[in-house]
Amino acid sequence: MAQTALTVQDVKAPFAAVAANGLDITFAAADVTNGNSFQCTGRELLIAQNSDPTNPYTFGVTSVDDEKGRAEDIATYSLAAGEYAAVGVGLTNAKGWKQTSGLIHLVASNAAIKFAVLRLPAGYP
Repeated sequence: MAQTALTVQDVKAPFAAVAANGLDITFAAADVTNGNSFQCTGRELLIAQNSDPTNPYTFGVTSVDDEKGRAEDIATYSLAAGEYAAVGVGLTNAKGWKQTSGLIHLVASNAAIKFAVLRLPAGYP
């Protein structure tokens, strides 16, 4: 089962010229059947949104064993209706999160969960 790749969106560097709509971000609906993934450099910020106006849904980040053999998925992080969550820089590149392929794997309980992956400019953090 191939996961659906998420498009990583580059955040503008400080003092970069900004055109109309140049700071907008987009969210993609979760692929509940196959899961989602994105290429990780360690400068990414994952934002998850529950776009459903009524029901709570969950998302997760699939872990891999770290150098000590520990794995701990973020298995069912619950978002209430309309809520957002951010999984920060560093967590996504730490041992135990990035797969050997260099990808971060995500799961969601419903397509109302939407993901946006933002990449900070080189040199940050």
